[in-house]
Amino acid sequence: MEEWEKGTIAISFVDEALHSMRQRGMDTESLLLQAGIAPRWLHEPHARVAAANYGRLWYLIAHAMDDEFFGMDSHPMRVGSFNMLCRSALHSANLGKALERMLVFLRLVLDDMSATLTEQDGLARIAISDSGRPRRMFAYGAFLMIVHGIGSWLIGRRIQLLSADFRCEEPLASLDYKIRFCDQARFSQPQTSITFDAACLALPIVQNQRTLQPFLREAPGNLLVKYSNHDSLAATIRRRLRQLPLTEWSDFGSLSQQLNTPASTLRRKLSQEGQSYQAIKDNLRRDLAINYLSGSAKSIEDIAISLGFADSSAFHRAFKKWTGSSPGEHRRALSGD
Repeated sequence: MEEWEKGTIAISFVDEALHSMRQRGMDTESLLLQAGIAPRWLHEPHARVAAANYGRLWYLIAHAMDDEFFGMDSHPMRVGSFNMLCRSALHSANLGKALERMLVFLRLVLDDMSATLTEQDGLARIAISDSGRPRRMFAYGAFLMIVHGIGSWLIGRRIQLLSADFRCEEPLASLDYKIRFCDQARFSQPQTSITFDAACLALPIVQNQRTLQPFLREAPGNLLVKYSNHDSLAATIRRRLRQLPLTEWSDFGSLSQQLNTPASTLRRKLSQEGQSYQAIKDNLRRDLAINYLSGSAKSIEDIAISLGFADSSAFHRAFKKWTGSSPGEHRRALSGD
């Protein structure tokens, strides 16, 4: 399984992706079922879906609407545009030129949103121009996710963002957006933009025609998880835990010693990211459980054991707390029962 597939996506992202289809009276339930997402999860505020299922939904919506921007612009981004966007950027001399090409391409394809790349005082800034009332967070997020995700893929590593501002109000899933972009994400700002170290603009393109096809098979649905903020403290701890059996997960005191950080400092830094050590452990177990239930034939009892629960009943209680449904209900919903 690819690393990006191990993550999970908040159900609000699913709801937002379907927004324009519902406005047009299009059938959304069949697409959800084809993607392996139970329609009733939309009414469970804590529900989450496997990233691979969300990627399939992204593909299905784009083809149903013939719009890879989900109907969020007055001019549709026709199916095939993302492919051409990647190809237009692939042969650039460096990241800066690639980003400029992508923004020109999107300016030609979309009518209501455009963005510019500027450089000042050692910072590169991509700022979105749009008029009228602020758009949904999902529109800004999707636009920047595409540009930032392709740019990160082109140079073979994540472009570390230093800040992210959005015109819209803070969404319910703001923590997920902060994980995707950066901890310093701010909302209700005058303009939507992201900033990063201008030195990145000179980085060479490391991808080619051979690596393009595997990327296109997974994109753009994988971009929400694959190029998330892996530099945060929470992400560092999560990676450390992923490499260990659950029986070897450290307590907080031992973790602080391993990271050579006083416990009080570690707790404060995690709090600044909106996280706690217990939440990181719970979220990782939750994501592993969802992926096991969605993509494996393991019994619920075996999943409970592999996740370190004393028995299946304890797993049932924890999973219901995490997602609003039991493991059995989650698995039955995947099969449409």
